[in-house]
Parts: sequence; structure tokens; C-alpha cells
Amino acid sequence: MTELPALIAAFTTLFIIIDPPGLAPLFVALTQGMTPAHRRSIALRACIIAGCLMLAFLFIGEALLGFVGISMPAFRIAGGILLFLTALEMLFQKRQARREDNAAEGQAEHHDDPSVFPLALPLIVGPGAITTIILFAGQAKSALDFVAIAGVMLAVLILVFAALMVAIPLDRILGKTGINILTRLLGMLLAALAIQFILDGISQSFGLGA
Repeated sequence: MTELPALIAAFTTLFIIIDPPGLAPLFVALTQGMTPAHRRSIALRACIIAGCLMLAFLFIGEALLGFVGISMPAFRIAGGILLFLTALEMLFQKRQARREDNAAEGQAEHHDDPSVFPLALPLIVGPGAITTIILFAGQAKSALDFVAIAGVMLAVLILVFAALMVAIPLDRILGKTGINILTRLLGMLLAALAIQFILDGISQSFGLGA
């Protein structure tokens, strides 16, 4: 997991799943009318909470699977299917509509502070991100591997925070068409990565690979 190609794959997968550019317009909607300082505070708090949740799933997610009797190859196949469904949602623009519904619900319930819900959960740390973290934790073979994965998660969260900070100009520059194109492109990459997860799970199930 500490090899550069593996780290790049982990970063790419998590980046696509969380989709910082896709979060930017939702952040604008959730924090409409707030001061820049208040927006920065909400963005920072959301990223910190999301980071804590990610670390929890990184270190205890696989143990939880073992407790309920689910093997990692089986979870890898199931996770790959889930990621593939997420990719289909991105390709057909259903994912953004669902995110907007979650954002609207969170805005109604937490008008002054959407940092926990819906920003941290489920917009940043959703089912896809949880699945991805547990899958990569299952590939870790040493403490250094876990540190490397945690570093990848931190790098992605830094990009999330940066995207939230430039949300208003990013939304204005890309526009709705630009965001739609970017979402579909990321969806294609995610579909390929999901298939790779499924193939890895099948290989492990039949003892064909590591």
C-alpha cells in the first residue's frame, strides 16, 4: 500500500467518491447569506468531523466486518458493486440530485450549522467513501500502510476544504454545464475502478491473487 501506484489509486478513488468540485455548489446553497468567516468555520468543522469518521472506519471497519462474519473478499465484491452503482448515478446525474435532496433536508433541520449534517455526513463521508476506506484498509499489511492511507485521506480532505473555500468563484467559473461534464468524467473513472475491486474480490475468493 505504500507503493506510489497504490497510493495514487487510493487517492484517485477517494477523490472521485467524495467529489470536492461537486460539493462546492451545495456548500454555497447551505451557507447562503453567511459571512465569509462563518463559512470558513463551517467548512473547517465539517472536514475535521469527516476526518474523525474516516479514521474510525479505517481502524475498526475491518474488525467490525470480522465480528459479523463477513470476509474481506466478499466485502470487496459488494463494495465494488456499490461503487459501480455510484458511478452510474454520476454518469446519469442522479447522484447530484440526491445530494441536493440531502442538502435541502439538512438546511431545513440545521439552518445555522450544517457542518455535521449534511456536510460531514453524508455529503463528504457517504456510503461510497466508507466502503472505499474499508476496502483499502483490507489491503494494508503494516502500520506504515495505515499511516499512508491516513495521509491519502488527509490530502483529499485538504482538497475538500480548498474546494469549499473557493466554492463561489468555482461555481461561477465552471457553471452548471462544466460541473455536469466533470461529474460524468469522474463517473467513468470510478466505474473502471469499481470493476477492478470486483475482480480483486473474485480473485481472492478463489485464491488467484493477493
